[in-house]
Amino acid sequence: MAFENLSTKLQETFKKLKGKGKINEKDLKEAMREVKLALLEADVNYKVVKSFINNVKEKSLGANVLESLTPGQQVIKIVNEELTNLMGTTESKINFSDSGVTVVMMAGLQGAGKTTMSGKLALSMRKKNKKPLLVACDIYRPAAIKQLEVVGKQIDIPVFTMGNKISAVNIAKAGVKHAKENGFNFVIIDTAGRLQIDEALMEELKDIKEEVNPSEILLVVDSMTGQDAVNVAETFDKELNITGVVLTKLDGDTRGGAALSIRQVTNKPIKFIGMGEKMSDLEVFHPDRMASRILGMGDVLSLIEKAQQSIDEKEAKHLTDKMFNNDLNFDDYLSAMEQMKKLGPLSKLMEMIPGANSKELQGIDFDEGEKQLEKTKSIIYSMTAKERKNPSLVYSSTSRKKRIAKGSGTSIQEVNRLVKGFEGMRKNMKMIKGLQKNAKKGLFGKLPFMK
Repeated sequence: MAFENLSTKLQETFKKLKGKGKINEKDLKEAMREVKLALLEADVNYKVVKSFINNVKEKSLGANVLESLTPGQQVIKIVNEELTNLMGTTESKINFSDSGVTVVMMAGLQGAGKTTMSGKLALSMRKKNKKPLLVACDIYRPAAIKQLEVVGKQIDIPVFTMGNKISAVNIAKAGVKHAKENGFNFVIIDTAGRLQIDEALMEELKDIKEEVNPSEILLVVDSMTGQDAVNVAETFDKELNITGVVLTKLDGDTRGGAALSIRQVTNKPIKFIGMGEKMSDLEVFHPDRMASRILGMGDVLSLIEKAQQSIDEKEAKHLTDKMFNNDLNFDDYLSAMEQMKKLGPLSKLMEMIPGANSKELQGIDFDEGEKQLEKTKSIIYSMTAKERKNPSLVYSSTSRKKRIAKGSGTSIQEVNRLVKGFEGMRKNMKMIKGLQKNAKKGLFGKLPFMK
């Protein structure tokens, strides 16, 4: 989970601060010491940490925060604002070209994830009604071109290649020309990397930049390398004048130092973050939302956007209507599970729910929850079509339950648990519908959910 260690320590610190009715300068100093240690342990750049702590102290002492009715909450508000400022204040969008074809040059060291990220970006742009083209310019790494072709095939996006015998500069130039002649309006150039920065790499990238004049030069860095990622970003920016950063593997980095340092050190925005292995696991970077996640305040806006992008609106309405009409069956239950699965792993969803980053949730086995969902699907798939349409057939039939348990590789107790939970849900929906009817008649006054 991204920022897990930092998030836990900050929340523990501020929990103690909020627990006090009044706080003094000594309390603030102690809290800031703990915040400083937490940031340093998260591998945040020392100069960045020093500046951050000084800003929080100055604002906390300078605005009579300690004398307010809720000093603890006021300090947390200031920390939230400063974290947001640290990461860039607001979302930084792609610079689309006015000429019709936007060219994005992907740069970075070998192993950072440029090729995969190029595919993710292409898929993301297609969802925004762009027509993307991937251009294979890594002519050095064995199978690099083939890898990009595999990625392109996976997401059904064309890849322009000319093999590895022609210079990368000429391939990039030809790729952009091909795009213009064939109606593509978003070109992503996957360039070569090295295990470390060297003069030959930089010269080639500079030549490509000069030849194709990209709208964006996005540096792809592995967030799990911490301070090394910041140093790489600083060097690439000095040589190429990058326009933005893409952080990969942020979901696997429990520290998060790179995300909290890069903007401040390079003064270049983080534009996208990779939060998983799927091609759809690319998120626009929102500094304010990330600050809220770190402090355990959740990220409801991103959760809503994810739901809007992933869930079929008509199907969701259909399921809701069936639930409130007490007409839900096991086929509908399966459909609801499939819709929820599109949102991604439970662990990632929990990060977006206010309070979900707190220490109390660390003991939850999210993998077990995922396994339980798969087990539930197996049980339902082991029912006959008639049983799925008419759940009452299963309720009181021990022989049916035994057959279903055997077919799904589960126990009769697990089948009973599913059936009991399903029936309980139907009863609750029936009760809510009854309350709605009575509220409309004025029997209970106006209920909170009634307009």
